[in-house]
Amino acid sequence: MHHLRTLTQRLPAFSLLLSMAVATLLTSCNGRKADGSLTIFGVIYILLAIAAFLSLIKQDWSIGKKIIWGLIIWFFPFGGSIIYFLFSGRK
Repeated sequence: MHHLRTLTQRLPAFSLLLSMAVATLLTSCNGRKADGSLTIFGVIYILLAIAAFLSLIKQDWSIGKKIIWGLIIWFFPFGGSIIYFLFSGRK
């Protein structure tokens, strides 16, 4: 019974990690030109991601919550930073 309870508690975290891995594989937006230079979208993404990570570091949350938000910001270009700013519930 204890093993079943542990499995059900870990299932949401596993499904989140699985969905982030699939989204990473399907993402084709890298923000770079063929010669390796950044596009305007790449520059916007970098600025937005840096602002989101700095905001994330300043929060007084647990390490687990910070890691989850950090992974969302990292693995979802543009959308992860926007989702963080809209739904994180920060102060």
